[in-house]
Amino acid sequence: MRRRQQPPLPKRHGLDPARLRLPEEGHWATVRDHLVERLPRVAAARIDQLLREGGIVDLTGPLAPDAPYVPGGAVWFHRDLPDETTVPFDITIVHRDDDLLVVDKPHFLATIPRGQHILQTALVRLRRELDLPDLIPAHRLDRVTAGLILFVANPARRGAYQTMFHKRTVRKEYEAIAPFDPELDLPRTVRSRIIKEKQVLVAQEVPGEPNAETRIELLQHRDGLGRYRLRPLTGRTHQLRLHMNGLGIPILGDDFYPVLTDKPVDDFTRPLQLLASTLEFTDPITGAARRFETTRSLQAWTEPEEWAGRRP
Repeated sequence: MRRRQQPPLPKRHGLDPARLRLPEEGHWATVRDHLVERLPRVAAARIDQLLREGGIVDLTGPLAPDAPYVPGGAVWFHRDLPDETTVPFDITIVHRDDDLLVVDKPHFLATIPRGQHILQTALVRLRRELDLPDLIPAHRLDRVTAGLILFVANPARRGAYQTMFHKRTVRKEYEAIAPFDPELDLPRTVRSRIIKEKQVLVAQEVPGEPNAETRIELLQHRDGLGRYRLRPLTGRTHQLRLHMNGLGIPILGDDFYPVLTDKPVDDFTRPLQLLASTLEFTDPITGAARRFETTRSLQAWTEPEEWAGRRP
């Protein structure tokens, strides 16, 4: 296996620099000309500034503003960060050893950097706060879902733990709060075909051979609400939310199903009442049985008036 080339720039805010490989063929006289054409979302003046400040480098060091284009070469630089609203909730550490870090992620915090969420992500926060520059998640949770995430701290163990999730050998349980329907026959296993198109926010269930399966069980009910245990056997995008909505009991706080609503990213009210509550697996390195449980609870069940914004 080819070893990953080490960037010639250090991490910044826990993030590696961006790497751009220069095409073998091209008409550009300078690296600057290529970057201006290749990065239309970055102003040419900003590229010029980075070159003047030594912020764009190759393996020999900073590039001059008139550095000639080298076919097949590569350059590195740190992308400018978007303006982000601070997510005002803490990450709880559930377990930490030399190989693994298991945390309880709060609602509204993305797992990894993507789009408009960079510094305000679990990965970047943990890398910086715990001084673990090589930390990487073994799986992900949606930004709006709270609960357990397993990170790998030892790069040599990364593949073994990530493979568990790819092969679906990790037993996962979720908890959800949704309306109670006395006519709904539970427990049951829901199977459907789910597709998610690029650039489309919502996924959908369509006719065809099922590719998503969830076991749904009612744990308790009171005051028109149910507390449910969800056991996904597959991991399709928005699977749990779609399956609950398909039963006519959409999860409380769901801004996608049944109706897509435009909730601002800085609105931290009425979080989705979905919690990754349990991770259980046989450790691929030690062979030991591992089980981790959330430290969190769902507010619509424990404090329904406060969750709904109707504080006394």
